[in-house]
Amino acid sequence: MSFLYPYVLILAVLISAVAVAAYLSLQRRRAAALRAAGFGTLTGGGLRRHLPYALLLAALPILLVGLARPQAQVAVPRVSGTVLLAFDISNSMAATDVSPSRLAAAQAAATQFVGEQPDTVDVGVLVFGDQALLTQAPTADHTAATAAIARVKPSGGTSLGQAILVGLGTITGKPVSLPADGSAPDTSALGYWPSATIVAFSDGENTGGPDAEAAAELAAAAGVRIQTVGVGTAKGATVKVDGYQLNTALDESTLTAVAQVTGGAYHAAGDADTLNDTTKSIDLRLTTKKEPLELTAPFAGAALLLLALGGLLGTRWHGRIV
Repeated sequence: MSFLYPYVLILAVLISAVAVAAYLSLQRRRAAALRAAGFGTLTGGGLRRHLPYALLLAALPILLVGLARPQAQVAVPRVSGTVLLAFDISNSMAATDVSPSRLAAAQAAATQFVGEQPDTVDVGVLVFGDQALLTQAPTADHTAATAAIARVKPSGGTSLGQAILVGLGTITGKPVSLPADGSAPDTSALGYWPSATIVAFSDGENTGGPDAEAAAELAAAAGVRIQTVGVGTAKGATVKVDGYQLNTALDESTLTAVAQVTGGAYHAAGDADTLNDTTKSIDLRLTTKKEPLELTAPFAGAALLLLALGGLLGTRWHGRIV
């Protein structure tokens, strides 16, 4: 517990000590006066004599402590942290099995998602095709994040693994990569980031390295959860790339595996309306932040209760408050 005005505590001790000393002195003088008048020392009714005054005296330091503005640090749960929205911009995302296109539907759903986040959540945007690129660093300015979402255009192949590594590097503040020889990566330098989440919008058709599940294991070691949103349909559609007709369909298995490695979840979205609803089910982590809670009111309430009780008993037993 801390106090906004700690010097008042000194006054509370001094004033309370003076009040108690004055009461004891008054009782001694009263007893001396009774003896001088020949009444001797009164021995009965000690509780009735002293309890009302004891309650009034007890209220005084409590009230003064309340004036010192006591505060306690309490852990307040809230949704906070960092969310990186990763957009698959491969050519297959131009498919129209989700209206008006997979990428456009993902942009609309992500924009709605950003609009629903509190200002305690920093939102960043990255895009990934053959390579991954951070287009908006995590920021509390959600307008900047939605503007970055609007600039996303489809092109190239798909490397979900590269998206995870770039996202993880953004969160940790240092480059992250998988060993070229396939050995187990060193995760000790990553740190632990449990308040960070990567949300990947993709059709799951992974066409290039690095391995997405291995990258997801790195994210899991750093405490970063990955939520994946499948954009497209199992039936698929045809897209034209460099004059060729290519068949493309949603691959849920890759997206599910990546999410599960980190403790996240795969969210299926078969059409634009479902995709918008899907973003509402994305689970962001609750964190806690210690905030000061002022305790003046409880102290004042306790003091007033004692004052009222002391006054009531004094009036009932002695016909006066003091």
